[in-house]
Amino acid sequence: MALQRQESSQPGQTAMAVTSVFGAVAGIYAAARPDYPAGLYRVLEELARKPLNGALVVDVGAGTGIAARQMRDRGARVVAIEPSTGMLSELAATSPGVRVIRGDGNAVPLRDGCADFVTYAQSWHWIDPALALPELRRVLRPGGTFAAWWNLTVRDEPWAEEQEKRLIAACPMYQVGRDRFPCPRPDDLAALPTGSAIRTAEFGWARKVPLEVHLANLNSKSYVAALGRGGAAAFLSTERTVLLSRFPGGMVTESYRTVLRAVRTDGRSATASGRIPGPLPRARAYGTEG
Repeated sequence: MALQRQESSQPGQTAMAVTSVFGAVAGIYAAARPDYPAGLYRVLEELARKPLNGALVVDVGAGTGIAARQMRDRGARVVAIEPSTGMLSELAATSPGVRVIRGDGNAVPLRDGCADFVTYAQSWHWIDPALALPELRRVLRPGGTFAAWWNLTVRDEPWAEEQEKRLIAACPMYQVGRDRFPCPRPDDLAALPTGSAIRTAEFGWARKVPLEVHLANLNSKSYVAALGRGGAAAFLSTERTVLLSRFPGGMVTESYRTVLRAVRTDGRSATASGRIPGPLPRARAYGTEG
C-alpha cells in the first residue's frame, strides 16, 4: 500500500528550525540523549484506545530515532520523518524496520488518512502550528491519535540550578527559548481545537550517567551546538571542571519530567467533517529543551 503523496514537497522549503545545528551533532545526539520512559507508551495506548502493536505510526521530527525504535519494538509499523540529513543518516543506520523519509511536519509527505498515530517526540516546538495542525489531521485516519511528548530537565537541585545560570550566561539561544519559544510548549497544547479533550500524563524519573555522557547530552542541545565547535568545546570544558568538583566519582544523576499530551480525533476525517483546527496561541515562557 502506497503511503507517500505523489506531489510531495521539497523538505528544504518547510524544514524545521535549526536542522543544520542538529545535523552537526547527530552522532552525539544519538549516543547521549535519553530514551523515554516505558510507561509513556502504555499510557499512550490507553489514551488512544488502540495498541501500538500493528498500528501505523508517523513519527515526525524523529531525530536519530529514539522514539521510533521504542515504538517499533512495541510492534508498531513506524514511518519516521526527519528534515535533517545528518540526523536522518543516524536514524537509518540504527533503526532497521523503520521506514525513513526526509520531510517535516509542516508538509508531511504522506497520503491522506494513512496513520493511526501521528507523534512528535521532543520536536513539536520546532514546527509552525498553523501548517502542522492541518497536516496531522489530514494524515490521521478517523479516530486516530495525535501525541506530543518531551523529556524536560528538572533543575531543582543546587548543582542543576547553577548549571542553568551558566547556560543562560553562555548560550543566547537558551535565554531566547526561555523568553519566547518559536511555538507552543506542552502546557499550551490544551488549546488544540480538535473537538476532543486533550489527555495529559507526566512521568518523573532519573538516570545516572558518566560525566562525559552528561556533557555530550548538553552538547546535543540546540543552544549549545549553536555556539559552534569552538564555543561549545569551551563551554563544555568549563562544565567538566565544575561538575568534577561536584561529582568526584564521575557519575551525574540527571532528573527528568516527561510530559505527554495526546488527543484522539473524532471518527470522521478532517476533509469529510470540514473541521480542520486553526493555529494555537503563542506559547508562554517555558524551559528550553531543544
